[in-house]
Amino acid sequence: MMPTASTQAAAAPSRVALRGDLLYLRADPGVDPDAGACVHFEPDGWLLLEGGRVAALRAGDDPPGPEWPREDWRGHLLLPGFIDTHVHAPQLDVMASYGSELLQWLQRYTFPAESRWADARHAASGARRFVRALLAHGTTSAMVFPTVHRASVDALFAAAREQGMCLVSGKVLMDRNAPEDLRDDVEQAERECRALIQDWHGQGRLRYALTPRFAPTSSDAQLALCGRLLGEPMPRGGPLYLQTHVAENRDEVRWMRELYPASRSYLDVYAAFGLLGRRSVFAHGIWLDDTDRALLAERGSTVAFSPSSNLFLGSGLFDWARADAAGMRVAVASDVGAGTSLCQARSLGDAYKVLALQGQRLSAWRGLYAVTRGAAAALDLEGELGHFEPGAWGDVVVWRWASGDVQRHRVELARDLHERVFAWMHLADERNVAAVYVAGRRADLREQSDHALAA
Repeated sequence: MMPTASTQAAAAPSRVALRGDLLYLRADPGVDPDAGACVHFEPDGWLLLEGGRVAALRAGDDPPGPEWPREDWRGHLLLPGFIDTHVHAPQLDVMASYGSELLQWLQRYTFPAESRWADARHAASGARRFVRALLAHGTTSAMVFPTVHRASVDALFAAAREQGMCLVSGKVLMDRNAPEDLRDDVEQAERECRALIQDWHGQGRLRYALTPRFAPTSSDAQLALCGRLLGEPMPRGGPLYLQTHVAENRDEVRWMRELYPASRSYLDVYAAFGLLGRRSVFAHGIWLDDTDRALLAERGSTVAFSPSSNLFLGSGLFDWARADAAGMRVAVASDVGAGTSLCQARSLGDAYKVLALQGQRLSAWRGLYAVTRGAAAALDLEGELGHFEPGAWGDVVVWRWASGDVQRHRVELARDLHERVFAWMHLADERNVAAVYVAGRRADLREQSDHALAA
């Protein structure tokens, strides 16, 4: 019998055995759909979770002993929880808003939505809604932009902690070229960042990211502050993270040239302040050149390819082949709200189309890697996230192989595993999510009213 939400309402058992079709990636499979040893698939296998982490993965004919409570998901696909490396919590309010490119989008839609998060009750309600929505769409870990307001960061971390999620976030920094109610100054930014780092960085599965929105909205002094904080040792949680945007839109790039005429490139502005490193994630990166790509590869930084957003705003086509040639790390992200879905399966479908327009292809294996183990590597957490190897966190999403007759018909016709997973990747969405486990505990995915969320 399938487990029900009501049976999971109590505290999670210290151990549980999940049965189903288990799939994860051992390494980056590259562009070849014949990924061989990179793919671990255990049809009708057992995934043993103990103390919130993976204890073992077993074949179906090697069941655990009677001391293991069992949950039967036979006929379902069990994947590591997806990881979203670039998403904006306040922008659920502006998804699918009509008719603007990036810079106009910010003024017309994004900034007004973010201003509302100054109110602590609004921020708390919005943060809970956002975190629950991530889980309901199959995402169990994320790197998230809140707003410039300290209350927005507290609300977001609190909501993630309530669910036991891994979440990387931090106060957005803007001290110029932004509405007055969304600006801070360097002194305020440092004071609030240090307090938030003390409160949240390394607390459980939470990590702090310095978050200048993008160089046009941060002064040199504010970017220099980020560089100083990145270089400071932390008592827990390891080094801080950095998240920002780079080279998303041609008008944005032209604006950057006006603001920084002495800089070789947009990315060079960040490099000058010491912001490139293994824990730095730069959203978009469409209009980079080969020198930029080589520098990102050298420093171990990641570009969060956001195909849905790039298509929606008409920003351009990310060239993954050139990123590969440079040895650059790439993850795939939703970038909601210019992105139109929190479901990373939809992000992968859009990524395939962006690459196809350039004569490139995205296999199912490379796609899944980019939203699981590869995204974990982007967050310097590959030992803990994105796979089912012993010791990893027990973040698991149970997916229906098919939702509805059309999906079922197509998946049943698949001639091999890659074709089956590829068809699933393009046809599945959040309606295929049957259950989500975070650190071994089944999440409650039932929708709640705004009144309940605000309570």
